[in-house]
Amino acid sequence: MSETMDDLGPIDASGRKGAEPFRDSEESLGFDLLSFWQWSSSDLVTNTTRGVLAEYLVARALGTVPPGKVRDLWDSYDVELDDGRGVEIKSSAFLQSWHQDRLSQIGFDIRKTLPWDKRRGKYGEGAQRQADVYVFALLAHTDQETLDPMDVSQWEFYVVPTATLDRQFPEQKSIGLSSLRKLTEPLTFRELKDAVNHSASAS
Repeated sequence: MSETMDDLGPIDASGRKGAEPFRDSEESLGFDLLSFWQWSSSDLVTNTTRGVLAEYLVARALGTVPPGKVRDLWDSYDVELDDGRGVEIKSSAFLQSWHQDRLSQIGFDIRKTLPWDKRRGKYGEGAQRQADVYVFALLAHTDQETLDPMDVSQWEFYVVPTATLDRQFPEQKSIGLSSLRKLTEPLTFRELKDAVNHSASAS
């Protein structure tokens, strides 16, 4: 049975390589997808791109980026472990791409959300924290001249089971760095996988 305009399923994206040309019908326009990526995503410090980069780094650390996998913006959480448990990734940074009078105050969003069913295109009921584990990714470097978000040594990662957040901050919508550091110690990129797996198993 063919779909109608009232019954359109989700579009599943596939991985691209960057060499694909933009076209006018069959005629190449002389620029490719890589040029778009360079134009749109080279500023790794700006909030929106840094957040996606943080998701990518955590997913890489956890080994959950197989060839051809594409980030799904509409998943209920950011990364799914092999056993099906979910990981939510939140990012923040001291330095921003705009003018600052001082370093930014660090805070992370931990508000409850409604589950999204992308197959049905509808929100579910009952707001809650959707993932089993949270990873708070902080671009902790504070020197503008040497800031490089691609250097994982400039990041700190904090892993907290969702059960801990629900117990200690049941209705809180955000968490500051001082509160976070009372819950857990900062981790390096290479320490992240074991910590997430341990937290997920304990949740």
